[in-house]
Amino acid sequence: MRKHPLTWFYILAFGMSWIGMVSVVLTSRDIAPLYRTYFLVLSIFYAIGPALAAVIVAQVAYGKTGVKELDKGLIKWRVGLVWYIVVLLGPVVLLITAQVVTKLLRLPVTIAVPQSNLSFFAFVINFLATTCEEIGWRGFALPRLQKQYNALTATLIVGMLWGLWHLPLIFLVGQPMSEFPFLWFIIIVTNAFIYTWIYNSTKGSILLVALFHGALNIAPNIFSAFIPGVSPIVDALVNCVVVIILIAVFGKTNLSHRKRVYVD
Repeated sequence: MRKHPLTWFYILAFGMSWIGMVSVVLTSRDIAPLYRTYFLVLSIFYAIGPALAAVIVAQVAYGKTGVKELDKGLIKWRVGLVWYIVVLLGPVVLLITAQVVTKLLRLPVTIAVPQSNLSFFAFVINFLATTCEEIGWRGFALPRLQKQYNALTATLIVGMLWGLWHLPLIFLVGQPMSEFPFLWFIIIVTNAFIYTWIYNSTKGSILLVALFHGALNIAPNIFSAFIPGVSPIVDALVNCVVVIILIAVFGKTNLSHRKRVYVD
């Protein structure tokens, strides 16, 4: 692990998360009974896999220093009010834009808004799950890749591996991703550029990236009465336009006005 921390991180993150993902997929197809305790336990790894992998590799490869780096990003909250506005309202702006373009082009709404629980408990679970993801993807992997590559290349690597990480969900019953897997892959990879922009602009705040991730997940549910759904083609197109704007405005080196965040 000390020689190849990134490789080991991805091996562990994929391995542990896919154990949880596969258990959920099997249960959705009535192959594995959900009522059995061990399947309930395995499903937890779906969310915590990236964070657990990051902590394990950070501890083994870097010792306490590596874990402290992750902790530092989690508690980095003094980033300016404007960034809280960006991460909380940004997903709404993307959603409204996609809906408007969908209507203008008269495309069918094939990404339906899921009807899920909007209780306080659901919000907390959503935030914890996205935080666990971001501890791994942006907290551990991105800054180490940005040590070797510019922000654009590092983001492509993180984004594509992040997209592949979702692969088992294609087989999940009722999962919209299973209908348009290639478009969802594009959406995930292009989303990664927005995450990198936020991460580098806030000097490595995992907290702010996790907030954006959580808001992006929950926004369609909150505004379902006004924005019933969007075309997956438009969703991918809007994200691609955002990526082009980010590259044009901030450049591929840092994708931010600040220097990209990296660690050894």
